[in-house]
Amino acid sequence: MIRAMVVAPLSVAAVLGLGMAPQAAAAQGLETASISALPAPRLLFSEREMQLAEAVAHDPGLADFYGSNGLKPVFLGPEGAARRQAVIAAVEQAASHGLPLARYRPDLLAGLAQNGGDTLAEELTFARVFDRWAHDLTGGVLDPQKVDPGIKRKVERPAAGDLLRGLVASDDPAGFIARLGPSDPRYGQLRQALAASAPLVAPPGTPRVPEGSWRLGDSGPAVQALRTRLAAMGFDAVPEASAEVFDAPLAIAVARFQAQAGMGADGIAGPRTVARLNRNGEADPALLVALERMRWMNGADPMARQVWVNLPEFTARILQDGQEVFSTRVVIGKADPEYETPEFSETMKYIVANPRWNVPRSITVKEYLPRLQANRNAVGHLDVVDGAGRVISRDRIDFRKYTASNFPYRMRQKPSDDNALGQVKFMFPNPWNIYLHDTPTKHLFNQSSRAYSHGCIRIGRPIDLAHELLAGQVGNPEATFQKALRSGQESFLNLRQPIPVHLVYFTAFPDADGQIRRFPDIYGRDAQVHAALTASAERAARDSGLDFGDLRD
Repeated sequence: MIRAMVVAPLSVAAVLGLGMAPQAAAAQGLETASISALPAPRLLFSEREMQLAEAVAHDPGLADFYGSNGLKPVFLGPEGAARRQAVIAAVEQAASHGLPLARYRPDLLAGLAQNGGDTLAEELTFARVFDRWAHDLTGGVLDPQKVDPGIKRKVERPAAGDLLRGLVASDDPAGFIARLGPSDPRYGQLRQALAASAPLVAPPGTPRVPEGSWRLGDSGPAVQALRTRLAAMGFDAVPEASAEVFDAPLAIAVARFQAQAGMGADGIAGPRTVARLNRNGEADPALLVALERMRWMNGADPMARQVWVNLPEFTARILQDGQEVFSTRVVIGKADPEYETPEFSETMKYIVANPRWNVPRSITVKEYLPRLQANRNAVGHLDVVDGAGRVISRDRIDFRKYTASNFPYRMRQKPSDDNALGQVKFMFPNPWNIYLHDTPTKHLFNQSSRAYSHGCIRIGRPIDLAHELLAGQVGNPEATFQKALRSGQESFLNLRQPIPVHLVYFTAFPDADGQIRRFPDIYGRDAQVHAALTASAERAARDSGLDFGDLRD
């Protein structure tokens, strides 16, 4: 049946290609470039075309695609068979990506594929499953900024319409879909680790290990439960005397389990090891979260020269072509919501030798103002400056008449040996004023847990880091930096080739040999991400959002 389309709702008109003003296009969430690519407006549409237009009108991505495609199905009939099979094969691998299978309904797709596909309901089911799969693989299931306030990461995803156009244009739909996920080799290593972790689960009914910490020389029923649970998982430890004694064979069995689980193999069954031993069949949360975090970073080039700071590891690295060329210990923000170092990516543009320290206002009013109110000569190493940057004599200020909300001055420290920023800072401008810097407080780098700062990242080998960052940008990095340092003045060294900086948060991540290393969830962010992923999977199980049974030709 053919019918004329004279008046249509604005969103449907967009899909039908009737033409729209730029403001109307924006209101529909459609890019101007997409509108310009639509076919020439027409006024006659079949009943099938009208149904398809109405069904996708409120989904900008699908509306963009089908509008530009002349409202033609792409998953139906023999010509759509390869695309249908490619979508089914992809989503059947959901578990290997740490994604919930219920989100993509492969059972529903398989049934539709067997029918050969001839209804709009089938067309839209495959289109939306592909859209959802592409969305998740190219940028993750979650919006990271909605999970935890410390996660500032912005996800860059390809437009849904562009991905559908790419799928239709491809001679190899399966290959096209396979390339949607992160190309970073470490994503593949995390997937392998997830698959390998599945056997590390005791059979149902195996006694759990009591909470605590058990080591060589300990004894009691808890030690026997530890031995029994390890044996049930294939890590036998024949006792030298009593099964209730933590002996050398048991320590070896514990270390073997820890090594296979990607933990430090110290042979001590501490709280983390006990918790891992007691897991009941569910996938490893740390690996699930790590895979999601990698999907958030799918837009980053893994082979680019970059600075990579893994906060829970307290380590900063320079990577080149995916290989580590430099590393150093770091100190990060305290485990306090006010001081936690955020996660984000930015671009380092310059290095500052002999930096002045502009004290953050939060530190000024919370830590220094009360001391100045008690003694105007307190914290004498800091200057008090006005809004124009002029140093103001303390004798001219009655600190007692100000509060944290109305204190009109700033505080600043001159370049010096004891400057809070040390001899150098590394700038990648961002809204949170986070940067890397030297520090005169060197003893903290000897601690195993190094969360002590107000949010910025202190560098254990700052001079070496400066030399490495300048390498390839100037003829003699050491001489260039030392000249700036010897001046005694604040000096700015611009990077001719800016360098990406990634502040990341991985509690499970491959090392240079591909072995998974584990780190503590110091800020509790992994727990938040895992909870959000679990909630998303539960919602998918309750409502797939893929019911188009009312669309019949």
